[in-house]
Amino acid sequence: MTGIPGKGAVKVALGQFAVAKVWQENAETCVDLIRRAIAERASLLVLPEGILARDIADPDIVLKSAQPLDGPFVTRLAEATRGSDITVMLTIHTPNGAGRVHNVLIALRDGEIVAAYRKLHLYDAFSAKESTNVQPGDDVPPLVEVAGLKVGLMTCYDVRFPELARRLAHDGADVLVLPAAWVKGPLKEHHWTVLVTARALENTAYVVAVGECGERNIGHSMVVDPLGVVTASAGEAPALVFAEIDPARIAHARAVLPALANRRFARPELANRDANQLPDAAE
Repeated sequence: MTGIPGKGAVKVALGQFAVAKVWQENAETCVDLIRRAIAERASLLVLPEGILARDIADPDIVLKSAQPLDGPFVTRLAEATRGSDITVMLTIHTPNGAGRVHNVLIALRDGEIVAAYRKLHLYDAFSAKESTNVQPGDDVPPLVEVAGLKVGLMTCYDVRFPELARRLAHDGADVLVLPAAWVKGPLKEHHWTVLVTARALENTAYVVAVGECGERNIGHSMVVDPLGVVTASAGEAPALVFAEIDPARIAHARAVLPALANRRFARPELANRDANQLPDAAE
């Protein structure tokens, strides 16, 4: 879908690609996607998770390729946004100074970093152990205003934790953004579709979920609207997909399905590490 969004709508772009082994190649891919999204007058471009470097034969590549937020990769992408109104969201790995890295979701606009979020929920599941090399964050992500919409930040495995999406909706999010590198496997694409749709429907918010494609990950980027309708999607190959976020659709969904207003639970809060364990089974 191309062209100018309808009245009141905000145009978003989903930049799906297979991350290469060297950051310079990925930087050029991202700059090209940024330029194309700007040319199509998108207000928001979302890119996948961990886009500095990817090598399925080297699990430690996140350590070897990590860069600070003022390093050459982010600097190159930030410069590509200068002078435009576009906001670009993506995640990279940054050194933590103690032998591991943070998985950081950043928002770039007009040459600057306007928000950053360190991934809370690490992918220690399905025989993977992200925490071997990655230190989790300790803060609830911020909301970022994009073209009058409040956008909440999540990263990949975060989508399996409805408390985070609900907290962002409670804080005022109209849109939830989800860069991801969703690993292939039995039923995994089904999980992705169900979870992304559920987070949109239960919070009556748009979800813009962008996955890496390639040898290891499924791609399948998608936009789901506040009533659970998939309005745009990509397959398993590199793609730049456009969609519209319609504030009127959000208002309609929240009028006919006032789940946020009807809820009986208080605002979810981030637990400390010791308290974040499942309770013992009842005797």
